[in-house]
Amino acid sequence: MAETLGSLCDKLTIIKLKQWHSDDERRLESLADQQKQLQDEINEFVSAAVAGQIPLERLVFAANKVYKQQGNELPEVAGNIGEVFSQLAEVNCKLWHEQEKVYEFEKVPVEEKDKVVKKLAVLNLERNRCIDEIDKTFKILVETLNCSKN
Repeated sequence: MAETLGSLCDKLTIIKLKQWHSDDERRLESLADQQKQLQDEINEFVSAAVAGQIPLERLVFAANKVYKQQGNELPEVAGNIGEVFSQLAEVNCKLWHEQEKVYEFEKVPVEEKDKVVKKLAVLNLERNRCIDEIDKTFKILVETLNCSKN
């Protein structure tokens, strides 16, 4: 997958989740390094995009997920980059905890298994919508900045 602001934000939220759920000092040091690298990469990406060094079409990489609308109602994903980034972080927290159930799927009661799988699918769709919305909003922002320069 091509790197976009949304995908970089997604990776950062996952690193933060790993940090939150780890007590291992060596792992935490490694995650702190990864966090710093990602923060630097985000800053460099934003600077390069604003400076026109990244073609506008590379600022988005839509997930293009096709899914059945009926029965798969998703929350609205809208707002500024910070608001959608916050929603992405929340979705990734929910995904983390739902995924934990799958690691010991044999312990999930039979009548709950379908619900767990469905919840994972819907949360992943919401996650992808958040990533796409960050990318779309950022592209519009960069286009607007470029127009005002000219």
